[in-house]
Amino acid sequence: MHSFTAADAPEGDDWEAWLGHADLLTAAGDPRGEAVWWEHRVEVEGGDPDRVAVAYREVERHFGLDGLREDGSWHFAWARGFLDEARFRLDAGTRPQRGALVERLLAELPHTVAVDPADPEQWEGALIDAVLSHPAAGRLRTLELRLTDYHHTAEQAAASLASRSRPRLERLAFGYGYAHLYEPSRTSTGGRIEPLDHHDKGFVQTDMWGALPGLRTLDLEGPFLFHSVDHERLTRLRARGPVISDGSTFGLGDLPGLVSLEVSMEGDVFGVCCPVEQLDELTVESLPGLRELDLSGADFDASPFDVLCALADSPVLPQLTELAIRHLVVEEEECEGDPLDALTALAPKFAHLDLHVTGDLDVPGASDEEVARVLGLEL
Repeated sequence: MHSFTAADAPEGDDWEAWLGHADLLTAAGDPRGEAVWWEHRVEVEGGDPDRVAVAYREVERHFGLDGLREDGSWHFAWARGFLDEARFRLDAGTRPQRGALVERLLAELPHTVAVDPADPEQWEGALIDAVLSHPAAGRLRTLELRLTDYHHTAEQAAASLASRSRPRLERLAFGYGYAHLYEPSRTSTGGRIEPLDHHDKGFVQTDMWGALPGLRTLDLEGPFLFHSVDHERLTRLRARGPVISDGSTFGLGDLPGLVSLEVSMEGDVFGVCCPVEQLDELTVESLPGLRELDLSGADFDASPFDVLCALADSPVLPQLTELAIRHLVVEEEECEGDPLDALTALAPKFAHLDLHVTGDLDVPGASDEEVARVLGLEL
């Protein structure tokens, strides 16, 4: 493995500057120089893209990253001599040889977090840190981290991200998957993770947001990941589950630049859905820039009509331009008089925005067309 010691990369995208940089790399014996030249030929002259892939396989071998590709958990895309996009999901099929790879990574590559190589459930953290600590990741634009041993790795990955400023990172997906909210997970070794054991404690203690000034799009999945998400310039956030450690669904943190929020919340393993009172967490103070709210993936413990009434009284509603809800079903016993009249009374609260209903639409005594006309829906 060779050191990453070429001259500083150009700031912009001007090919003339990058080709000059490529010449310096080649003169220093750095195979990234040839890779950059091949990229230029493909983009400008329509060359063979397979030749670019071959050149970057040599770059990975040169800088000790080839073992990570062979492991199969990381998938990379390079651009101008640096990692541009990276996706991670632990590959169970290569686990038997992963211990030897982790030992080599810890011995040969830079690393910023403490990982116990004797604990197989920390190997995932070693694989992630090996990439995020490497100088090749200094210009990452898109990063996806889907975690398995998240009781260790969520904190390890956050610490790795926070170890240096990443001004070019624009898109981040972070978290762990689940079929049913709060259900126990299996670790890579067959162990058990109880998400509810981390309620209030949270999985991540490191504040990584200051290291990601260029972040604009964030995708979070899994309960109790962070104590707070505080970012001045984040514009789009998708959250699946109560990603905040105290169980908050909408009290996400200080997000003055957030424009679009999508929240998915299914019923949990106890048969409980999201309390409609959590909509009170949507405040103008924490989300002054919010314009698009997507609740089409959220199940509440109240009827669709009660949810609509709660949204009608929300302080953020006047600033929204788009709102999506899952169902619009009105039962006659929920309102005084005719259900369509009840919707008509609410309609002025939503007249200024585009309202979308993605699921069932059922108002007794009224056709879908009549309901659409009253609320300005598109069928």
